[in-house]
Amino acid sequence: MITDEDKERVRQATDFQALVSETVVLRQRGHDFWGCCPFHHEKSPSFHINPSTGLWNCFGCHKGGDVFDYVMARENLDFMDAVRYLADRAGIELSEEQGAASRGPRRNRLIEALTEAESFYSTMLLRGRGQGNDAARRYLAGRGFGSDVCRRWGLGYAPGRGTLVADLRGKGFSPQEMMAADLALDRSGRLSDRFFDRVMFPIHDEQGRSIGFGGRVMGDGKPKYLNTRETNVFHKSKHLFAFDRAKETITARGVAMVVEGYTDVIALHEVGYTNAVAALGTALSLDHVKLLERFGAKVIICMFDGDAAGQKAAELSIRHLDKTKAEMRCVVLPDNQDPAEFLADHGPEALQPILREAEPLMSFVFDKKLGNYDLSVPGQRVAALNDLASVLVPLKGSVLLDSYVTQLASRLGTDVEATRRAVYQAKEPVADERLTPASRQAPAGNEGSGHAYTATPSYGYEVLSQDDRALLVVERELLAVLASNPDAVRPYGDRIAGFTWADSRHEVMAWAMLATPAGSSPAQVVAAATEVVPDAPRILSGGRMAQVEHMSTADKVAFLVDTVELHSTRRKVRQIKAQLAAMSGGVPGTDAQELFRQATDLQKRCNELTQKLSSVN
Repeated sequence: MITDEDKERVRQATDFQALVSETVVLRQRGHDFWGCCPFHHEKSPSFHINPSTGLWNCFGCHKGGDVFDYVMARENLDFMDAVRYLADRAGIELSEEQGAASRGPRRNRLIEALTEAESFYSTMLLRGRGQGNDAARRYLAGRGFGSDVCRRWGLGYAPGRGTLVADLRGKGFSPQEMMAADLALDRSGRLSDRFFDRVMFPIHDEQGRSIGFGGRVMGDGKPKYLNTRETNVFHKSKHLFAFDRAKETITARGVAMVVEGYTDVIALHEVGYTNAVAALGTALSLDHVKLLERFGAKVIICMFDGDAAGQKAAELSIRHLDKTKAEMRCVVLPDNQDPAEFLADHGPEALQPILREAEPLMSFVFDKKLGNYDLSVPGQRVAALNDLASVLVPLKGSVLLDSYVTQLASRLGTDVEATRRAVYQAKEPVADERLTPASRQAPAGNEGSGHAYTATPSYGYEVLSQDDRALLVVERELLAVLASNPDAVRPYGDRIAGFTWADSRHEVMAWAMLATPAGSSPAQVVAAATEVVPDAPRILSGGRMAQVEHMSTADKVAFLVDTVELHSTRRKVRQIKAQLAAMSGGVPGTDAQELFRQATDLQKRCNELTQKLSSVN
């Protein structure tokens, strides 16, 4: 379990400005840093971070929060995985890992075992003797991979027969660590190598650390490729082969190429296409797309094989079209060659014009699907409609659907509304990818669940009065200023105590922040609010008033306290009127007279505050 201490250690160890600067160009304005929001399209910066409070907000798309909320949104993670992500970046070992000895080996030990296995396999390829070693060298040489290429990419050969187990045991790794890294299997009480008689392709994470392998059989054995299973360090729907090598070029060029095979990636890199990566035995997942987008990919070119499997991969990728700002395009090479074959036959220059003419992904899928039907036959048009309707199902509810439905109806000569109905009635195709954290997020409006990130949180504003909606807004503005300048707000504590808050969470947060000692830093004040209201970072990050530059801090605080008191007082007046209405019909008693007196005094205060605020420029 991740403890509060873990979360704070990770928070303190994370350079928030450096984290955001990986993908956002930030410029300082006052105490804040501003840039174009990474979560929606915009030309003028409305996204800003405050390093002192550790909060961020976008005034365009209204997302915001703390460093964990930012990572959840950027990496498409749930809260716990966001903490683990940042801990891994900072080299922090969490309590759940320290206490996991009884449940399984620690992550760092798995990575060490996998690193040693990569070295072992490489030695077996380059120096090993035997028929299998010779066959592995011949296989790679036949694809143009000489010893220099094999060394650069850490390629290897797995002889099997317990040789890796013996090597790892000699290096001090336990059977539990070998099995947890999926390097060994327990066969009736005897530990055996997981991979044998295969060419080995090491898989690295974003930081270049060994996390798994792809093993290619050299004969006719099955399966053709055997990949590391899901482990604590390897997740096939999150990692991409060669991403650690490709990320700099992707960022520099804004273009990523996604191909299907390890040898294709290596062949492309070796001739200068160093922005190529490959999915690891699964369909291109949303996590893959978000990873590429995070590193600046504005265009993702999918180079699928021309066979049925390649076409299926293209169809499954459609589900991501409305979830990324990147343009997804598609290429199939002539004669259904894979990239390695094409480069060997035609050279790297011949690939350039093909990449420039890459089709939009949806157009590619339409063309491939419709090519299977004779559209001059009415019955075949109906069959084509049913076929493509199932492809479009994942986009139900997307703003893109109308455009694609219109395109499809135009090409089929079908009625637009009939085409739309076909999509809504069709069944969704099954994707070959695991359930991702994004699909396990809490539903919108589940505010009490902590850091479950939702793009458009629901607070039930639509059922509130206009005055209460206004009060909610100014309450948040006051809290945001309190978070940034706690000592400037403390003198108003007595007035704040008399507020009637529209959101009870706001009141709890206000008192928690005001209860911090004088001189507390903004980060400490935010932490106090978060302790009582887990959703505090997102609430506090949304204030606009703190960014107003023509007012001093003292004037901002006075203005907001007056404004909150005005709306709060109006709220009290409405409540009293409701009570009086409930008493109507009888002889006014002492209670009613007292309520009248209170309402009169409160209305006078409203008039005073209204006049005072009207004089503020």
